[in-house]
This record gives sequence, structure tokens and C-alpha cells, in this order.
Amino acid sequence: MNMNGKYFVAPQRSRDNFKRLFARLAAEGAGRPLDLHGFPDGPWTPETLTQAICDLSGNNKGIDLRTVQLWFQANDNGIGADNIRWLAQIFGCRDPEATSLWQAELTAAKERLKSQRRAAKKKQATDPPEEKSAKTIVLPEKIRGFSLARRSEAIFSGSPLDLPSCIFAGAVALGLSSYFLGIHSVTYGDTGASLKQVGFIWAPNWTILFMVFLPLFCAFVIELIHFWKNEGRLTFLPEGDRERSVIDWSRRIKGSSLTYWSVFVMCVGFAGLFQWIGVRFTSLTSGGGDYAIDWGTLALVRPDVISVPQALGFTGLAYLYMCLCFYLFFVGLILLYTLAYDLWDIARHSEHASEKDTHDVSLRVMRGIFRCTLLGIMVATCMKLQSFYLTSSGTSFPRWLVDDILSALGGSEVTNPENTLSRPTHYTSLLVTLASCIPFLYGSIRIGFDSSFHRAWVKMTSIISLLTISYLMIGAFTGFSILLFFGIMIAVYGLFDPDLGKRTAGGRKGDQIVS
Repeated sequence: MNMNGKYFVAPQRSRDNFKRLFARLAAEGAGRPLDLHGFPDGPWTPETLTQAICDLSGNNKGIDLRTVQLWFQANDNGIGADNIRWLAQIFGCRDPEATSLWQAELTAAKERLKSQRRAAKKKQATDPPEEKSAKTIVLPEKIRGFSLARRSEAIFSGSPLDLPSCIFAGAVALGLSSYFLGIHSVTYGDTGASLKQVGFIWAPNWTILFMVFLPLFCAFVIELIHFWKNEGRLTFLPEGDRERSVIDWSRRIKGSSLTYWSVFVMCVGFAGLFQWIGVRFTSLTSGGGDYAIDWGTLALVRPDVISVPQALGFTGLAYLYMCLCFYLFFVGLILLYTLAYDLWDIARHSEHASEKDTHDVSLRVMRGIFRCTLLGIMVATCMKLQSFYLTSSGTSFPRWLVDDILSALGGSEVTNPENTLSRPTHYTSLLVTLASCIPFLYGSIRIGFDSSFHRAWVKMTSIISLLTISYLMIGAFTGFSILLFFGIMIAVYGLFDPDLGKRTAGGRKGDQIVS
């Protein structure tokens, strides 16, 4: 039938599901332009149908070719409400009445497809145990075998308690070892007034960092990865298609294998081995160096407390623990980056998730990344604080911060002597800060925000900026501790309530979804 110069096929109210109905109409060329003899100009192809939908008036966003290709394929993928509207205009030849009829026909076919999928899943759930065991998910051969990327990701796929507990236990073991060696709390100096505390348990970059901030970071990453793999990712796939989700996620992880190996070599080879040789081994064996005295080089000024061989053994063990922990830290950041990309990629091609589902999943992911970013900057802050304290005139770490605050408020003046000591931790802490901010920045760009999330995103960005500025200002002026304490207090509050607002009983604050 000729309608507006196109081949019109009237709805037949069949009982076909969407896949069968669409395949028949595409083969017949419904909605295609007519040739000189009144026949449709061939069947629809994914390319021609994509172009036709993009040319419809009012369709400013267009449609992705991959989405249309999924309609032509034999799979369980359905179709979204917006695309039904465009497809109805194509099959209705842009006639209002015919378009309305086809919209009803396509919607009914979509519901039949969903019902058939639910029935199939229900039947599968009631299969005998021996049949179900045969359906165990098996990764394809090309993604099996040893992979540092997948092994590293597996560490973050277990219990949220296991990895943080191991990191905490390692820090406790180092603390107890320092106690047995007698360097847990020790001072050095010429006179009693200038004695400087350099004990192991007084160093925030070895205590607070590995006992508090890094375990919390790993716990939040594990929680977010667990949510994405078991709930969030499945939202964008056909119901219960867990096998496809597992395989796609494994491929995504293995695709970054070079990144994991690069980080492993950097952390173990450079941050671990080379740094220990340059900062500890060389200084202890040569009798000095360009670095400030701390618990690791205490044998140079207090041989009565610890000998050089003991110091070499303990620092070697501590640096091995440190480099492995920081490898896990960077693995967590890589996983956050991968998750943000995976969410953006799967959401833009999915026809199964509603706008609300996409919003809720995106919001939860960004809240998790925000928490991890704050903890990453706090890790860097501990590193830089210890580095500045060792080259300052402070007698103990807490006293140094208190004196800085009192000096800014009009108390006694604090003078920091000029020195030429090397501070390699300044550079490494800056790298940690930049790396911690990358997943949040990337997620902000890729995932995007609607108006209901914009306010929460502004608050998150403001807190991250404040904490980053307070990190950069450490030691830059008298009273930097006030800014630092204020930034840390706001950041700690952000860990408990990333939306930074009052929660209602229904779990919403305005338009914001909170957990």
C-alpha cells in the first residue's frame, strides 16, 4: 500500500514477539520508499534503518548503529520506549494514525518478548540440579590462563573484610617488630630541648596510612566492584544474563593487562627496590646521605638502639610491605577507572535500563569513586606531612602541628631552619594525589550528570578541591594546619554522607538518591 510515497504494511494484531515482528517487517521493507513500479526499495538493513531514524524530525539525538544491529540479531535484547516511537513512525510512513497503531503493536510485541524471557528464566530456575550444574559459567579459552590483571581484580572481588584486614594486620606486624627492635618510640639530638621524636609508631605515613586510610580505601573499592558486578551491570542486560556479564567484564579487565604490569613494575621495582636501595641501603652502608634521620636511618645516630644490619633487615621488610600495598592501591584506582568506562559504554548501548535505573546506578558509582578519591588524597597527605616534619624544627609530629596552629593564632613564633635535605616523598605523594583524582574526573566526564545530580556533584568536587588545596599548602605558610584540619574534617564527613545533605526516611533528599 502506498502511503506518503512509502510502502505501508498495516498492523495485523499478530501474537508475534518483537523479534519475530521486526524481522518480518524489515524483510518486507515496511516504510521503505517506493520505486517507479510501486514496489518497496528492498528490505531494511541496519545501516538504512539507522539513517532513516536519524532523519526523522524531532529526533535530535539520533540512534547508534549498534543499537539497530541488535534488533536484527537473534538475541534477548528488547527495545526502549523512545526507539519504539521512532520505529512506529518508520512503519507508519509518518502518518499520525498509522504511527499510533504501529506504536501500540510494537509495544505489545515488546511485552510479549519480556514475558517469554521471564518464563524461560523461571523454567531454567526450576531445572534439576544436574542440569543446572552443566550450565556453570566457563570463560572462553582466550580469556583463561594466567593474567595479572584478572588475578589483581580477583583480590578486590572477595569479602570487603579480607583485604583491609590483611593490610591492617601487616601494619600491626611492622609496629610490633619496631617495638621489639626498640625503634617504636625513640628520639635523637644533642640536648634535651632539641630531641626529635622519630619513632616508627609516630610516623603517620606508616601508621595512620596503613591502619586507617588504605584499608578503608580497599573496603570501598571492593564494595563498589561487588555492586557493579552483581547488581549494577546486570541492570543494563537482559534479565538474568549473568554469564554474558561475567565474560564481558573479564574481557574488559584483561584488556588493561599492560597497565597492571606497568604499575606492578613501577611499585615493586622503583617505589620498592630502587627507593630502598637509594634511601635506606646506601645511607646505612655509607654512613650518611642527603635524607633526614628517621626510624629507618636511626642506626646512624643511635647505634645503641639499633644496629645497621637490623635496620637493613627491618627497612627491607617494611619497604616490601609498602610497595605491595601501593600496588593494590593503584589497582583499586585502575578498577575505578575501568568501572566508570564500563558504565558509560554499556549504558549508551543498552535498551533494558530505564532512565531512572541508569541515574541510580550512575549516582551510586560516583558516590563510591568520590569516597575513594578522598581517601587517596588523605594517603598522600600523610606522606607529605611526615616528610615536612622530619625536616622541620618540631620535636614530635603532634607538637609540630599544634605549634603551627598556635603560631598562626598569635602564640610563639615557629622557625623552620633552612636545609638542603632531599624530600623524595614530596614527589611520590603528588603522584598519589593526581592518580586519586583521575577516576573521579574521568567518571565526571564520561558518565555525565543530569540536573538532579548536579548539586551533589558540585559539593563532591568542592570537597575534593578543598582537600587537594590543603595538601598542596602543607608547609607553605604559617597556620597551614588550620586549613588542613578543616579540609580533613569535611572530607571525613563526606565519607559518611557523600551527598552532604539531610536524608529523609524515604532515602531521598530533593531529587538526589542516597543509600
